[in-house]
Amino acid sequence: MNISIKTWATGFSVVFYLFLLSGCTTYPLLGTQGEKVPHDYLIGPGDTLNIIVWRNPEISMSVPVRPDGKITTPLVEDLPASGKTSTELARDIEETLAKYLQQPVVTVVITGFIGPFDEQVRVIGEASQPQALPYRENMSLMDVMIAVGGLTDFAAGNRARIIRSIDGEQQQFRVRLDDLIRDGDISANVPVYQGDVLVIPESYF
Repeated sequence: MNISIKTWATGFSVVFYLFLLSGCTTYPLLGTQGEKVPHDYLIGPGDTLNIIVWRNPEISMSVPVRPDGKITTPLVEDLPASGKTSTELARDIEETLAKYLQQPVVTVVITGFIGPFDEQVRVIGEASQPQALPYRENMSLMDVMIAVGGLTDFAAGNRARIIRSIDGEQQQFRVRLDDLIRDGDISANVPVYQGDVLVIPESYF
């Protein structure tokens, strides 16, 4: 009887493990996914913007992007900023200021970076400091793990997965965090893209 129960439990564990991995594919090695499409940084809520209006220091100032994605400056009220590049926002400010100034020239410098929520990299589960991170160009899995302080003692790092939206569909990729962090296997380092969600499960034992 004990043997049957043990055999059943072992079989159940294997089936359950395979179920968790279903739908996941092994992540390609770093640098094997082809050339990345250039991506301009987009402004997001919480970013800090330094707005410079040429020859008009009295209306040049540093402002935060509000939680609703808008900014307010002298002569410019409730202007949407989230989701735009700094150049696009500068042109929008010039258009508004043209009602009051002759041929205004505006430069927008981003000095605090958070970015739109849908482009942040989120880490959940058994990380030392689970959090949402601003995406940076050429970001890799190692960069993400450094930012979140590594794994907890209860993490099942080699069962971690990245969830990514590709053409409107959610896809999952297995990653090997234990091999990367604890064994120093650099081949386990992979690219991270805007909007990725890294899920780190808890170990069974």
